[in-house]
Amino acid sequence: MQNISLMSVTESVEKNSIIFGPINSRRFGMSLGIDLSPSHKQCNFDCLYCELAPAATVDQQKETLSVDSIIEALQEHLDEKIDVITLTANGEPTLYPYLDELIDAINAIKKDTQTLILTNSASLTDPKVYNSLLKLDQVKLSLDAVSPEVFKKIDRPHPSIKIDEIIKKVQEFSKEYRGKLFIEILFVHGLNDTPQEIAKLNETLLSLSATRIDLGTIDRPPAYPVTGISYTELHRIAQMFDKSLPIHIASRQHAEVNQQRYTKEEIINTLDKRPLTQEDIELLFDKKSKEVLNEIVKEGIITKVAHDNIEFFLPSNNLHRKRSQ
Repeated sequence: MQNISLMSVTESVEKNSIIFGPINSRRFGMSLGIDLSPSHKQCNFDCLYCELAPAATVDQQKETLSVDSIIEALQEHLDEKIDVITLTANGEPTLYPYLDELIDAINAIKKDTQTLILTNSASLTDPKVYNSLLKLDQVKLSLDAVSPEVFKKIDRPHPSIKIDEIIKKVQEFSKEYRGKLFIEILFVHGLNDTPQEIAKLNETLLSLSATRIDLGTIDRPPAYPVTGISYTELHRIAQMFDKSLPIHIASRQHAEVNQQRYTKEEIINTLDKRPLTQEDIELLFDKKSKEVLNEIVKEGIITKVAHDNIEFFLPSNNLHRKRSQ
């Protein structure tokens, strides 16, 4: 394994600050995290909604851990019950300069455990990063906006980053990648939640091959004075995307209960347009509607299907159509 010297600032980083968890992730199962920038934020974005303190954007890490130190810390946790080893950072993990070597080293010892990275997508324009991510079992790419003006407002990127170049590489990557690809969109009130931006996002998403598209909003105190949108608004936005897209409402924290009465036909029509989880049902359906849902599940009209750690309700006919395609 390549020996890479730690810079003096990071020599004192403790192993337990590199590895965190396992955490029971609603979307990815039991996740063991690797923080590739444990000392402080190093990121090519300074997103309005980030839970980390504001910081100037960078295009490379200046304080770096060695591959050996990361692997040594990881090996102490590999006997724990974990589904995924998640590469993340106080900032952007793809800025880690030895990412390719690290992924190779993890793949050599992980056995059946899946590997996952949580990235803002910007570094896909770097061929080395692009090829490194192809080696992972799962990749989560963020794509909050496609309009240059909205992208700059919400994600506050490094001056060298252009959204058109990112989108092109995300499209290419989604076609070439053979693992599970997740796209995440985080909505901020008054910025990327407009019908115009949603229509542009929809057009771009239709050009991708994604396992799942997660819609979320601000769940933690943000770096800047911005607000998220309500669960009801997220649900309304989800309905605006093409029904062929694998949309999932990922944000549940602080979701308000907005239960309504639905008829049998309305339930079937709603689930036909957008499959819902049990959490969605609890938030959206009143008691009578839940009883109706239970009845049509017993009748076999509606089916519960597990997909990438999440269970969805959808019309049984939809499942039969997918199997026959």
